[in-house]
Amino acid sequence: MVKRPSKPLLQHQDTSLRGRPRRRRDPAQPSLPFDPMPDRIEPCLALLKQKPPIGDRWAFEVKWDGYRIAVHLDHGKVRILTRGGHDWTDRFPAIAEAARNLVVEMAILDGEAVVLDEQGRSDFGALQQSLGGRGGKKTSDASVLMVFDLLYFDGHSLLNTELSVRRHLLEGIIPNGPEGAIRLSEEVEANGAALLAAACEHGLEGIIAKDKDSPYRSGRGGDWVKIKCIQSDTFAVVGYEHSLSARGGIGALLLAARKDGNLVYVGSVGTGFKEAAVWKLREQLDKLVTKKPAVNYSGRRKDVIWVRPRLFAEIEYRAWTHDGKLRHASYKGLRDAADVADVYEIG
Repeated sequence: MVKRPSKPLLQHQDTSLRGRPRRRRDPAQPSLPFDPMPDRIEPCLALLKQKPPIGDRWAFEVKWDGYRIAVHLDHGKVRILTRGGHDWTDRFPAIAEAARNLVVEMAILDGEAVVLDEQGRSDFGALQQSLGGRGGKKTSDASVLMVFDLLYFDGHSLLNTELSVRRHLLEGIIPNGPEGAIRLSEEVEANGAALLAAACEHGLEGIIAKDKDSPYRSGRGGDWVKIKCIQSDTFAVVGYEHSLSARGGIGALLLAARKDGNLVYVGSVGTGFKEAAVWKLREQLDKLVTKKPAVNYSGRRKDVIWVRPRLFAEIEYRAWTHDGKLRHASYKGLRDAADVADVYEIG
């Protein structure tokens, strides 16, 4: 089991980077009309930008690298839904139990299920391993929910309520402190550029900026913005290079992105594979072997085995080459179908 760290992230001598103080919830808050709890809400997604936005309207958080989930709590009954709407309550027993212990009868929490390393950083590979890999059926006691939004609260929909109010209510529900299976993804008071620099220095994936005055809108509308330290995106696996000297016989995975509705070849990845997972990956690939490649390919790799594009890999990379290929790519793991991760779209 992965030990949950107690160290706060971004603990820094620079006192300008600090969690925003919590305000106490006002018990005299005016009553709102009753709304039935929805079965599912499509998540609000962050739009990728190169630089943090500027201005007082933006709130900043750490970007977590895991599985987006929604926790529905209804008078002690808990449902945990993935981004694709799959019920994974049994897969995250510690998060489900922590939800039952919250001081609220009805709520929908929006957050990211992660596994943290000793420094408090989210580790996507460790999360995948704890769940048994793509298509696995393991339960993950090591997972923690970093919750960042409240969509429904005690009979009231908060979708049309501005983010600052939703966060204020959320802070009255989630316990203080860096322990437990449900924790608040803290807002950080800092200039966006300074926070991004600190996040990159600490080895984090990046930061999220959110419009404080925005309602909760499903999809990628720009109310939330993500800025990454290192590029990490999802690509379709369209083949692999067979190698007798490599573990699992996989010399490299061949990757594709989407462009104008079609898959296009964007290079390969030959590093980042872990011994415990590579043989299972090979088994999954061999079930998808096909003679016809899903992309136009004019490369020089030998012993290429083409597969149907049914597996989607999370790839970390530094940049793009002039001819549209990934540079310094490293394999992080497969996205599960329940996560409904978007394959990278070339603009």
